[in-house]
Amino acid sequence: MARRGAEPRALPERAAELRVSGRGIPGGLPRAREASGVLRAGPAPAPDRGWGALPPSLPSSGLGAPGGGCGGPGGSEWGCVLRGCGGLRGRGRDAPALPAPPVPGLSAALLSAFQNKLVDRCERLQLQSAAIAKHVDEVLPARSQGVAANSARELVIQRLIFVGKACENEEQRLLEEVHAEEERAQQSILTQRAHWTEALQKLSALRTYLVDMITNLDDQGLVNAEHEIFERTEVAEGILEPQESAKLNFNQQRVQSPLLHRLWASAVLCCSQEISIDEKTISPHLSLSENKKTLTFSPKKAKLDLDGPERFDHWPNALATVAFHTGLHAWKVSVEKSCAYKLGVCYGSLPRKGPGNEARLGFNAASWVFSRYDKEFRFLHAGQPQPVELLRAPAEIGVLVDFAGGEVLFYDPDSCTILFSHREAFAAPLYPVFAVAHQSISLSHH
Repeated sequence: MARRGAEPRALPERAAELRVSGRGIPGGLPRAREASGVLRAGPAPAPDRGWGALPPSLPSSGLGAPGGGCGGPGGSEWGCVLRGCGGLRGRGRDAPALPAPPVPGLSAALLSAFQNKLVDRCERLQLQSAAIAKHVDEVLPARSQGVAANSARELVIQRLIFVGKACENEEQRLLEEVHAEEERAQQSILTQRAHWTEALQKLSALRTYLVDMITNLDDQGLVNAEHEIFERTEVAEGILEPQESAKLNFNQQRVQSPLLHRLWASAVLCCSQEISIDEKTISPHLSLSENKKTLTFSPKKAKLDLDGPERFDHWPNALATVAFHTGLHAWKVSVEKSCAYKLGVCYGSLPRKGPGNEARLGFNAASWVFSRYDKEFRFLHAGQPQPVELLRAPAEIGVLVDFAGGEVLFYDPDSCTILFSHREAFAAPLYPVFAVAHQSISLSHH
């Protein structure tokens, strides 16, 4: 029996007590709905003041009996909870009970089991609510990302500052190298100028001497002066012809920086442009995807119009739709599926027909390509292959063309490695060019 005004015991605790005692809850399903506060009953049927016979397992202590309020005659703690006095439903202590009619054919055991299920459900809901409340009140505040975000922000700033300082130091070093190399080349020019100016003076004086001897001496005098003339002319023979000297040129190798080169290539590839493959140029051994980005090799020739002047009819080549003639350009190609391909640039004048080297990429003066065949990597131009040693095959290759710097460069974006760089004074617009002889290669999407 609960004291007047006392708080009802927790629902899970009482539910466990109820299951141990085996007692049911009078009032049936409507009462359970009233207790849970989750499943609410519809309009209650007309009360039956007779209540019918209580199950033998329930004492007739007035649990939920008509008029038995909280702490009143015949009242009990559980009856208080079921009626929700000031608790689940917020009723007053004098609220009248709403008895439910007996369910015909429903045994006390079934009723008790069903009521226990509802109590279990209420208990699970309470535990679930408690877990969610704990998550909201304790776990989520503990997961505040402010500290992690600040740490990440500081890391980014620190690394950028470090990179900035490294770039500043490299800039200072390179500018000093440029200045030193400029002074060296200029000094070489001055030295050469002084040397050849002196040589000109000697030659001019010798020529004047010889003209004077021929003009003023007779035959006998020339014979007598033969020894002197011979000695004077030996000086002229010691003056060699001028030769082209690399010392007179500015040495670009003195101002090369691997750090700057990699940073530059990485920055350019971050802004790589979208290009597409020209369907009119593809070899009959190749098929082109609908988005004009993927070339797939087939050993069997497709039925294509081979008479088109732009189409390669033998080698598995293809060109891009546009050519570049100035500025800086970059694009990336996915090559992870292929073990035989070529990537690079070529002049638009590259021949398209026949099996000769004139149309074979890298075997003429009109194309510059990076090539892979199985495990062999090479740079090819004018039929002069240069091996490229790699520890692993790149999955993607970036191609950069710098007209101002006269350079074509091949780059591995994954490892930030320059695979190969070639300098050339390009004399005509360049087309991106591709060849594949195994599976497929694809222009990378942004």
